[in-house]
Amino acid sequence: MSSDSLVLLGPIVRYVGTETATLWFEMAHPCTVTVVTDVGVRASERTWGVHGHHFALVPLEGLPANAPVSYEVFVDEHRVWPEDGQRASIHTVDAEGPVTLAFGSCRRGDDYSEESLKTIGADALAGLGSVLIEQDPGQWPQALLLLGDQVYADDPSPEIVERLQARRKSGEGPSSAVGTDAENEICDFEEYSWLYRESWGLEPVRTLLASIPSCMILDDHDLRDDWNSSASWRRDIETRPWWNDRVIGAYSSYWVYQHLGNLSPKELAGDEMYAAVRSAESDADREKLLADFALRVDRAPETGRWSFYRDFGDTRLIMIDSRCSRNLDPDNREMVDEKEWAWVRERALETTPRHLLFGSSLPYLMLPALHHLEQWNEAVAQGSWGPRSAKLAEKMRIGLDLEHWAAFTNSFNDMAALTRELSRGDDKPASIMWLSGDVHCSYVANADFGVGGRDVPATYQLTMSPFRNPLDLPIRVVNKLAVKRPAARILSKLARSAHVGPSGVEWQAEAGPWFDNGVMLLTLHGDSARLQVHHAHVDDAGKQVLTRTSSLALA
Repeated sequence: MSSDSLVLLGPIVRYVGTETATLWFEMAHPCTVTVVTDVGVRASERTWGVHGHHFALVPLEGLPANAPVSYEVFVDEHRVWPEDGQRASIHTVDAEGPVTLAFGSCRRGDDYSEESLKTIGADALAGLGSVLIEQDPGQWPQALLLLGDQVYADDPSPEIVERLQARRKSGEGPSSAVGTDAENEICDFEEYSWLYRESWGLEPVRTLLASIPSCMILDDHDLRDDWNSSASWRRDIETRPWWNDRVIGAYSSYWVYQHLGNLSPKELAGDEMYAAVRSAESDADREKLLADFALRVDRAPETGRWSFYRDFGDTRLIMIDSRCSRNLDPDNREMVDEKEWAWVRERALETTPRHLLFGSSLPYLMLPALHHLEQWNEAVAQGSWGPRSAKLAEKMRIGLDLEHWAAFTNSFNDMAALTRELSRGDDKPASIMWLSGDVHCSYVANADFGVGGRDVPATYQLTMSPFRNPLDLPIRVVNKLAVKRPAARILSKLARSAHVGPSGVEWQAEAGPWFDNGVMLLTLHGDSARLQVHHAHVDDAGKQVLTRTSSLALA
């Protein structure tokens, strides 16, 4: 029996700390998954099922710190990983040493056919996986941050569209999408599982995910383009007959495939939803639990939380859900609602890390001209130029994707105030950075929050997008113009004409913009921070590889 007939997806290494780790699996049938390490630690978990799929998340505890750990995976007495010629290792965190984080977003999971490589280019994660295979584990990044749009539910690959059409024709799955604008889009849990298997199952990405811990957060294409951009968007989408089915499929699958692995073994042990799902008497009971949960958190985001944090030695990463937890009240828009923001502040202020990182799928600091455009648009949509202009501005907000932090002025100012508070403390960080994706355009922006004084933390927006989904040429031109100071000045005046007050934050792109598929690697050591920018291409031998484009000292 081959391992592929037993393991549908995985192993995927999710959480790795100094002494703990979790490995995620999707198996072909109910079974007990056992992970055996070369340091004497072993653990077993029984799978649990939903919608005909079988999952296990195996926690390992008591691992040695700062050490390579080889592992094998068994089902009954049959070894299913690693396969012949492959290796399976992780590397636990060094609490005192340097931390390297690889990050980016926006990755289509299409295959690596000649047509696909020609259309959407080389895959940065495939390039990173090829590098990893040749490296010693001690050289690996401590984590891979997947900052949104891990899957494209509203724009699947041609192969999956063909499967969707066959499924619709046979009468399987929800009928709500048939004959609608979402007929060729992902609708339910089963169809989402196709996306994940396509995206994470191909080599060398499979080996990459089986070795490097991953942190994930959702963005709009995990559900649909422009998700939660405004209250008017919500009112419109909720009239679609397929919406509730999409919500259930999206949130249920996200919880299983992405969210659970963001939690530490301790957090998993205390998670009530996880306990309820595992202890349910039947798959049908589990499916109802997840469906009810999905509809509830979609309608009342404060009843759940997708945000999470991780500590890598003296570096803290706070991953912010900047999509689901929004307050869409047109008179009080917030990127994250009051409850979520209180959680973010608490995580930022409760410790004194040397480096504080905010992960947000959407950039906090856009290219300057685009920032002013979004500020202007929000102010006009809220009535600064009268009711007629407000209606037009609301349509522009949706049509032009004007829905980043700048378009939620309350939250932009809240983050600026938190940054100043952190920058003035006695134990201030050496750096405060925002790691983001979404915009299919990569850049590095150095910011000044007007704090003044000595030893002010280095403050940077680091935006890397896409892993694999390049931007159309006309929009590239717009982004190139948005970097220019004259464009920023003109749009700043436009924003002031709509009574937008100054934010007290100034920034300018220090490097970029770049538009090729790529990945950034941020290394933090002591008070220093260094960034490497890599872009993907296909070499003469047809292999997907990375080339370093830029290297910058940030702190």
